[in-house]
Amino acid sequence: MEDEGYMREALEWARRAADHDDVPVGCVLVAEGEVIAGGENRREVDADPTAHAEVVALRAAARARGRWRMDGVTAYVTLEPCVMCAGALLNARVERVVLGAPDEKAGAVGSRYNVLADPRLLHEPTLAFDVLGEESAALLRAFFESRRTLTGGV
Repeated sequence: MEDEGYMREALEWARRAADHDDVPVGCVLVAEGEVIAGGENRREVDADPTAHAEVVALRAAARARGRWRMDGVTAYVTLEPCVMCAGALLNARVERVVLGAPDEKAGAVGSRYNVLADPRLLHEPTLAFDVLGEESAALLRAFFESRRTLTGGV
């Protein structure tokens, strides 16, 4: 499967987040052509500020693999990771990160910060940008528009 196919799977995870009123962000982790884990934002449903899609997926992959190192793993994320998630991907030694939509407000892979491309840190994954970025952005826009409608524009 190509990058777009895996990103479509990440978008399915993102839709699950919206189903339980979490911001629709999804992540899948792939090794040797197989999805080894996926995750969606779960902050609201789990009452956990660290339950971002990337962290949820990394935890599931670590359990499945029996180790924390994600050597040979590609992460497909529908929204540019925040500082916390970029750090988690970095510390897990993810080999490659494929991004959907940029996050101009909190993105840490080029928009606000560039955590994954800082040569002073332990690891520097390969990056790919804007894979199904418009689809990812449209899902986020629709979610926030529906929230504004429900709250009367607040």
